[in-house]
Amino acid sequence: MRAVRFHEYGGTETLVVEQVPDPRPGPGEIRVRVAAASVNPVDWKVRSGVVREVLPVELPAIPGRDAVGVVDEIGAGVQGVNIGDRVFGLGGVTGATAELAVLSAWAHAPTTWTDEEAAGAGLASVTAMGGLKALGPLRGRTLLIEGAAGGVGSAAVEIAVAQGATVIGTASERNHAFLTSLGAVPTTYGSGLAERLAVMAPGGVDIALDTAASGSLADLIALVGDPARVATVADHANGHRLGVHVANAENDSTLLSAAGELGRQGRYTPRIERSFPLERIVEAHTYAERGHTRGKIVVHI
Repeated sequence: MRAVRFHEYGGTETLVVEQVPDPRPGPGEIRVRVAAASVNPVDWKVRSGVVREVLPVELPAIPGRDAVGVVDEIGAGVQGVNIGDRVFGLGGVTGATAELAVLSAWAHAPTTWTDEEAAGAGLASVTAMGGLKALGPLRGRTLLIEGAAGGVGSAAVEIAVAQGATVIGTASERNHAFLTSLGAVPTTYGSGLAERLAVMAPGGVDIALDTAASGSLADLIALVGDPARVATVADHANGHRLGVHVANAENDSTLLSAAGELGRQGRYTPRIERSFPLERIVEAHTYAERGHTRGKIVVHI
């Protein structure tokens, strides 16, 4: 099969498209013929080596953690999915940016989602749902999402709105119309946030979710009054230090199925900022490393 690989840690110049052996699914896994895969911040961090002490990988490695495709092989013990089913989901830390990928968590992809949208749903939805779940019931509560225009943030906005929360999202002004389209009330981040929120939410903000790791956790705690009402999916070091909920992305088929159901209901649609063909993987990673993306970046296989 064709796949993207990097043979050493480093910059985007380490990425090459080449022929590699086909992967095989183990017990509890499936293999899909990939239509598209997404590019997440963890992908370039793993490739560059900056997280090698936390997430070491065996080189050469195929970047990518989530994808959408058609099932073409099923491992032992797997039930509820058939050859030919279109699914989206997650594999290991690496392995998705290839013609064939092994997934350990998956759900049937809604027919309402394009391949691009389904490719962008896996990691973003489980990360967002993990952070929101830590904050308890959302219905009737006012939720502040820091970094609301990114891949995880935009997923969290739609999922929280679907669960009955009033959502205020921080983002740069260029993304305010985007946040409004998702169902959030937008505001800028940084200095003066407390004053802006006092006007926007006279009754106060109940809970807060950080998806940006912008160093704002202490401010979020001050805004809601209790570290137990703040969660982060991005700033793990400061999260542990300050006592807020720290949520990690988990390969959880139940969460993926819940995201897919919201998609079928028209209440969650992953937003895609840019898509690239496989041959332009260097451009895709370069674009992702710039940060401040609106929604997700995907690669067509």
